[in-house]
Amino acid sequence: MIINGDCLQMMKEIDADTVDSIVTDPPYGLAFMDKKWDYDVPSVEIWKEALRVLKPGGHLLAFAGSRTYHRMAINIEDAGFEIRDQIMWVYGSGFPKSLNIGKAIDKAAGKKRETIPATEEAKKYEGWGTALKPAHEPIVMARKPFKGIVAENVLKWGTGGINIDGCRIGTEELSYTSTFKRMIKKNIDEGYRPETMRGSGNSVDKTVQGRFPANFIHDGIETEWARFFYCAKASKQDRNEGLEEFEEKEDIEMTGRKKDSAGLLRVRKDGSIGENPYAGKSAKAFNHHPTVKPTKLMQYLCRLVTPRGGVVLDPFMGSGSTGKACKLEGFQFIGIELDKEYCKIAEARINNTPAQDSLL
Repeated sequence: MIINGDCLQMMKEIDADTVDSIVTDPPYGLAFMDKKWDYDVPSVEIWKEALRVLKPGGHLLAFAGSRTYHRMAINIEDAGFEIRDQIMWVYGSGFPKSLNIGKAIDKAAGKKRETIPATEEAKKYEGWGTALKPAHEPIVMARKPFKGIVAENVLKWGTGGINIDGCRIGTEELSYTSTFKRMIKKNIDEGYRPETMRGSGNSVDKTVQGRFPANFIHDGIETEWARFFYCAKASKQDRNEGLEEFEEKEDIEMTGRKKDSAGLLRVRKDGSIGENPYAGKSAKAFNHHPTVKPTKLMQYLCRLVTPRGGVVLDPFMGSGSTGKACKLEGFQFIGIELDKEYCKIAEARINNTPAQDSLL
């Protein structure tokens, strides 16, 4: 079900204690790309409505920005949720949004530069910037309080726990240190099976079930991270699937900066500091939502906190990645989105996704 409207008002039309989980990517309050909807994190009032519609013990997973996570978590907690954990989605493809201070000094002095500082003052601060490269997004993991013990709540409502075995990391994804490889060979020679052994020190445990899911998600660029669930940012195919009939728009700003902005630093191959040629560049896309989350990641998160055949609510649906994930996992889905155009994009993306029976 896709609902076009303000989530605060639309959630009031949903009965209390009817939603199994909430998995959402709300505004971070960073004024991202000057978008009007991103000038604050969702209010306590909004999270109170989210709490009301959740079943007792139901989980909320809400993405947040690294700079404003505290505001997101506090509002969620003040609404009545119990903060259970913080999941960290780590990736290596973020672009630094940093001002070149040396260049800014030249500009303030009215001096035009080519490739080197134009003033003595600028030379002193060349290579200095104002921000780190973004490489992670935290996710608030919260739960609706309930009375009694977990076992009783799960039996009554189906909520209160997380799907450990359904989200274990497969043994085929594990990588081993050379030391552990030698230990495996030695134990095999002595008659032990490697899938029942555990390493120690800097080695990696291996079990038949796979690794226990962690509160850390990596994009998989480095193989050593294969011990964790990993997921890269949304690919072009994932972003645009099912939107071939839509108009392609140049509204995806690659770095999150204003178009044609400058001052983004990069290190050249020779080690010198210079401007990043991709700063302020934009790219055409059928899905022009600026913060699309990968479907694979949303599948994992929905599966982690939603009982079999359960209802997942996303009050900040955007272009529908949570809906795609639910359809692939066999969950029911309610998505709320204020922007009509994003609703159309979400509907097309979800309709293009093949339905699956519940995989749990």
